[in-house]
Amino acid sequence: MLGIKRFRGGPKVSATAAGSPVPLSLRDVLKISGFKRLWLAQLVSILGDFLAVFGVINLITFKWHGTPLQVTNVMIAFIIPMAIVGPLAGVFVDRWNVKRTMIISDLIRAALILGLVFVTRMEQIYVLFFLVSTVSSFFGPSQSVTLRTLVPVNGLMSANALMSQAFYTMRIIAPAAAGLLVYWLGYNSCFYLDSASFFFSAAMLSTIAIVRMVNAKDATEKTVGSLRKDYTAGSRFVLTHPAISFVMIAMMTAMFVLSCFSPLISVYVRDQLHAGTRAFGIISAMVGVGLILGTQVVNAVAKGFSKKYVALSGLFGLSFATFVLALFQTPWLAGVSMFGIGFAIAFIVVPAQTLMQQETPHDMLGRVSSSFMAVFSLSQLLGLLLSGGLANSIGVRHLFTSSAVLLVVLSGIGFLWLRDDKPAEEKAVAAAGS
Repeated sequence: MLGIKRFRGGPKVSATAAGSPVPLSLRDVLKISGFKRLWLAQLVSILGDFLAVFGVINLITFKWHGTPLQVTNVMIAFIIPMAIVGPLAGVFVDRWNVKRTMIISDLIRAALILGLVFVTRMEQIYVLFFLVSTVSSFFGPSQSVTLRTLVPVNGLMSANALMSQAFYTMRIIAPAAAGLLVYWLGYNSCFYLDSASFFFSAAMLSTIAIVRMVNAKDATEKTVGSLRKDYTAGSRFVLTHPAISFVMIAMMTAMFVLSCFSPLISVYVRDQLHAGTRAFGIISAMVGVGLILGTQVVNAVAKGFSKKYVALSGLFGLSFATFVLALFQTPWLAGVSMFGIGFAIAFIVVPAQTLMQQETPHDMLGRVSSSFMAVFSLSQLLGLLLSGGLANSIGVRHLFTSSAVLLVVLSGIGFLWLRDDKPAEEKAVAAAGS
């Protein structure tokens, strides 16, 4: 079980007449000092990460004159460990001190990123990104456990919205910032700043008080059999919980669509819209605008609704926006549809993360959240690997249309699936049984 430490200056949890706690606003959640520090740490760290990624892309593309395959391989090297190591990392996170795990992870990543200053070959970049991603596989679930420990249940939607906003905002800012840094200070400036961001994150995390009770037997039992048992229990919980398994599939679908469509938009703008770089830049940016605005709106309007059905509505919205992109070949509608895709994805990701944190037993949260990370990463990897081949085989427009049809089918299946959902307590009992 997790204990929750109350922080001075944090919001008082009020209740409605029916006894249900009133959902906390974004401002209320930021008054929780522990969460505010966690959020600031990640805001800076995420910016640093994206600066390093785009700094490497600039280095490979403009200094080393690398190929598109080499750039793609860098991203694949970063994604693979999260998809493979992530589920196992969650088993250890459920046993370890999460604060210590996050701080050590930050310090290791700070040292690894500094290694980019000295690279001279592509293989060295692949290895460093692979190692950074492996360490990040332990940080991610630890952060999810920490967030759930610091924030009361009625503030989780706002907390996850803030974390998503930080990620997507930095994702938009970072390319331009990296380009300017490279122009003014050289490629290594991006790597120095990313390393510094990890040190900043570790310093901020060291000031957070995290109270978490860990089962003493689980913490000391380190046999392969006990690890396998814990991993199986976490997997069983996910698979026997219709709502969590559905939102996990929905999130995987959303990330696949985003990672599949993103590299193809330039081809779509050129061949279908017969437009140029200006239109491409605006249309691509609309995804990020939709994501950021979507996290604001979902936090404001979805608090009174079931998280699983909010995610389902996001899946329906994603299918509609994809249909618009495929059927209507005008630049302004393409921009609207890309905005809609980002907006709909926010309605999937934020409720999915919140539902996972609310319904997962505290002693399984590391395993379940790491499974979410693995699914997230696997969908991105599949999108990168399959998008080019599928587009060459059937055409970009037909790929978009086929994706929209599959999204509609998945939405319908999800609706039927969720009708038979059962209370969360039954899932915990089923997962605990062996």
